[in-house]
Amino acid sequence: MTDPDYLPVTAAVIERNGRILIARRKHPFMGHGWEFPGGKLEENETLEECLKREIREELGIDITVGTLISSRKHVLNCQSAIILYAYRAEYVSGEMVLNDHDEVQWVTPGDLHAYSFPDPDWQIVKDILKNNR
Repeated sequence: MTDPDYLPVTAAVIERNGRILIARRKHPFMGHGWEFPGGKLEENETLEECLKREIREELGIDITVGTLISSRKHVLNCQSAIILYAYRAEYVSGEMVLNDHDEVQWVTPGDLHAYSFPDPDWQIVKDILKNNR
């Protein structure tokens, strides 16, 4: 399922009451931009397990992983390339705690274009908007 030249990374498009959770990066990597939270796949872990673990670590909440929205390869710089798997997800429970982010917002799909996303996440925004027509 994964390409050996690309680091597998997951992203969750977490939905609740018609809104989508986006999070602003606390650290300067990719310019403090907004993102769909997620992270790197660990050894012997499925993509779905990775996503649940990362969301619990980063935000302190539990999710149910839904369908795959997209998977795309992205070259971030001359030494770093990822394949980003974006999944729909539903918020299940937990109190939001910000570990890797300094702010979160619940936004409507139509408002996503107003936020600054790095290119890999911007591609997910395009997929969301295309699928919500």
